Amino acid sequence: MEWTFVIRLLLAGMLGAVIGLDREFRAKEAGFRTHFLVCLGSALFVIISIYAFTDYAKENGFNYDVSRVAAQIVSGIGFIGAGTIIFQKQMIKGLTTAAGMWATAAIGMSIGAGMYILGISATVLVLIGLELLSVIFKGIGLTTLSISLTTTDQNNLELILKEIELRKHHLVSYTTTTESHADVALYKVSFVVKTIGYPNSNSLIAFIQSLKGITQLNIE
Repeated sequence: MEWTFVIRLLLAGMLGAVIGLDREFRAKEAGFRTHFLVCLGSALFVIISIYAFTDYAKENGFNYDVSRVAAQIVSGIGFIGAGTIIFQKQMIKGLTTAAGMWATAAIGMSIGAGMYILGISATVLVLIGLELLSVIFKGIGLTTLSISLTTTDQNNLELILKEIELRKHHLVSYTTTTESHADVALYKVSFVVKTIGYPNSNSLIAFIQSLKGITQLNIE
């Protein structure tokens, strides 16, 4: 029986690491080690919840709810997931990673309960959701761009705003500051834009890069 539990832990850890490698490849907040630990820990908690108190309950003649620990995993994993969510510059980052960790915990729970086919199938579906669906809907999904630039030509600001309006993008936020260096005015601009699909966002980036007087450009 003990070796069966060890096999469950190993399988849970492997499935969690597989999902984590996808997040690691995309340089997300939580990588394969975090997902490995979440999945393995969830499996361990479920094993303990189901089997650790069985003999004690039988000896003392009372029943206990084996799902109590599992229920705490479902809510408790939210604290870890919340730590991966970042709100910055009117943009929310980390939601997909947090949801992935939540799903990874569920996979670990299924393996801990001995539901191998369900856990492996869920892992495959999670990877499909993270990778395949993003490719399929790449051209129609909403893309958020955070763009910061420095330019010596003030007219560039107006040209960029007109381009955003012309392409019917949604301007979420926009800030600008002016600095003087050796009698040269530098205009620092930061704005967040939402576009439909990567082709539209790439064309906007290409337009900005084609402007003269851009001395620094950062796109996220």
